[in-house]
Amino acid sequence: MDKKIQKFAFVGLGLIGGSLAKGIKKNYQNTKIIAYDTNENDLKKALTDGVIDEAKETIDESFKGCDFIFLCAPVSVNNDYLKALIPYLEEKTLITDVGSVKGPIVELATTLGIGGSFIGGHPMTGSEKSGFESAKEHLFENAYYILTPTAQTPADKLERYLHLLTRIRALPKVMEASEHDFITGTISHLPHVVAASLVHLVEDTDTKEQLMKEMAAGGFKDITRIASSSPAMWEQICLLNQENILKVMTRYIEELEKIKDLVREADGPALFQFFEEAKTYRSDLIDDKKGALAKHYVIYCDLSDEAGGIASIATALASQRINLKNIGIVHNREFEEGVLRIEFYDHDSRTAAYQVLIEMGYEVYER
Repeated sequence: MDKKIQKFAFVGLGLIGGSLAKGIKKNYQNTKIIAYDTNENDLKKALTDGVIDEAKETIDESFKGCDFIFLCAPVSVNNDYLKALIPYLEEKTLITDVGSVKGPIVELATTLGIGGSFIGGHPMTGSEKSGFESAKEHLFENAYYILTPTAQTPADKLERYLHLLTRIRALPKVMEASEHDFITGTISHLPHVVAASLVHLVEDTDTKEQLMKEMAAGGFKDITRIASSSPAMWEQICLLNQENILKVMTRYIEELEKIKDLVREADGPALFQFFEEAKTYRSDLIDDKKGALAKHYVIYCDLSDEAGGIASIATALASQRINLKNIGIVHNREFEEGVLRIEFYDHDSRTAAYQVLIEMGYEVYER
């Protein structure tokens, strides 16, 4: 049991801030949590639920004496909040953010002379939903949480942060801010740019009858799913991580040119090797941890075309308290198995649904 009361402060109490506050409240016995947010409803809800102890209308003296301060506001305003908090930082205070680009804010903290109090943070998890209402105490469990200390960060503060992340069951990794930004630029930022570009390509080349839009399914929807993310957020990410995104985009275009040449030359063996190497590397990816791209939890089910078929499955899952995120017929199954595509909010729901449907005699596929 924690003997000493630890004081935590949050600037921004949406999905990430709210989930962190919930996780800390659950896993620490003696805490005082204060929070500032421009959304009064989120603050009231957090107070009512007992997640925070004080709701603040402004950043003031209340932020003195904190062990941790989390900047969980939009990236575009976190720099301003970082500056506003400087008068209230004490020797023990560790201030951190949760943005997906680390270089600029780590550099700013150093320039402001608070490098010894700052550690950049990037929880590699999230949800399509937003706001405190969507916050979950277990959001960070088994998810990578990247830490990017400054050159002035004391070892004891880094150790304290690592301990906190272990308590909320995250998977912490420590690296340089520049390394982080190149990695996320490659495995997260570039895929979002590519997904949006593919959507634009289909929209721009579609027939007058919009047959591409009508027939797009399965693979295309899976590849471009992340294009549904917040445009405002991705505008900021592209501007903040411009150098790395341009670097990996150039490399990606070179890869496309290579495969373009192989197709043009009808080089069968080289094409086979291209797809075989990609398949092998893709198969080796670890699938039991949350990474840079949000996962989706889907099963496919063979279903005969009969009245009430979908309703029967939905009812059976509902009776087991399994919540569905989406359910629908896959009309284009050229590269798919299963007629019915069922999507869930989390891994446990998908696993439970798979077992229920198997026991009911359905043919079910996971990918």
